[in-house]
Amino acid sequence: MIRSDHRALTAGALVLTGAMALTACSSSGGDSGSDAAGSNSRKTHTVSTAMGAVKVPEHPTRVVVLDTGELDSALTLGVKPVGATHAATEEGFPSYLPGGEVKGIKEVGEIANPDMEAVAALKPDLILTSKVRDGARYKQLSAIAPTVMTESTGTAWKENFQVHADALGRKAEAKKVVADYDAHVAKVTTAIGGKKKAAATDVNFVRFVEGADIRIYGKRNYIGSILADLGVGRPAVTDKAKDGFSYDVSPEKIDLADADVVFTSTYGDPGKAKATRTMKSGLWKSLKASRDGKVFKVDDNLWIAGIGYTAAHQILDEFQKDLTA
Repeated sequence: MIRSDHRALTAGALVLTGAMALTACSSSGGDSGSDAAGSNSRKTHTVSTAMGAVKVPEHPTRVVVLDTGELDSALTLGVKPVGATHAATEEGFPSYLPGGEVKGIKEVGEIANPDMEAVAALKPDLILTSKVRDGARYKQLSAIAPTVMTESTGTAWKENFQVHADALGRKAEAKKVVADYDAHVAKVTTAIGGKKKAAATDVNFVRFVEGADIRIYGKRNYIGSILADLGVGRPAVTDKAKDGFSYDVSPEKIDLADADVVFTSTYGDPGKAKATRTMKSGLWKSLKASRDGKVFKVDDNLWIAGIGYTAAHQILDEFQKDLTA
């Protein structure tokens, strides 16, 4: 939605005011901690980001996150943001996150379309996002607070998490998070029959998207990386995925999604996303996974939009439950 000139000027004034306030509270070394943000220290450290080196407070206390991956990272590391964006098709934050953890977080617009006035009003001392979402707004965001951007989202989620941990001053906590995830992966792999059986089990992920073709997910995305960690097989069709992300098909070609196990999710209205009609078709019912009762519907907000370690643990639990039922 295009904003009016008046609103744009108002947003610019607020951004400038926020930037001046942060500058006034900073030390001569460019530190960006502020008394308003409740910082106990004005010391900074430098974080390597997609936009270059950025100085951030050693212990940021008023963090704003502009995507689901950043929200997952912060909460996983024990940091409750003061503000966060939400998906365009949803109200509030991903349902897989405990209500108590997101209670009180201010909504600041939609992902890739944050309300700059709302962001500035929260007086953050750190903003976390990615270049693919907010690269065009980097200068505006940086005028409000130190802004740490990763290059993209999805398949790079583990690397992004390390950047987030560095920016949040939680690198030690991050090591434990990674170790816990690795242990969970090993546990699930054992539970489904071990590495050999996992490798011999082909798994596909099919996403029905309103206003788009059906997506058979490839290997270069969030869920693809988790399946790779589990060591499960992936059908040959996944190698046809554009940029490794997805191979898009019409309902008439859904037989290309055949596999031993198929997970499905829907973004938007199931009817408009072609999920209803496709899953009632003879082609869908002829899939091996369908014949064997190995088609599992899962939450799109969790399996696709979670993009973090808290989401990953829940996905692993569901994966084990479905394959061992």
